Amino acid sequence: MEKNMATWDRVIRVILGIIFIYLALTKGGAFWILGLIGIVFIVTSAIGFCPLYKILGIRTG
Repeated sequence: MEKNMATWDRVIRVILGIIFIYLALTKGGAFWILGLIGIVFIVTSAIGFCPLYKILGIRTG
């Protein structure tokens, strides 16, 4: 699996992931969806590969 994310993209995703998870934990309710998105952002940043980017033909790095 080739990496398709640049370092700046990965950093932004980690920051957003942390914010989304924080909101999900503190606000509750429908914010759990943001928590799931936050987890996906952090996982994709950790591996440097985004399946959606692959499908859409996007490559930031």
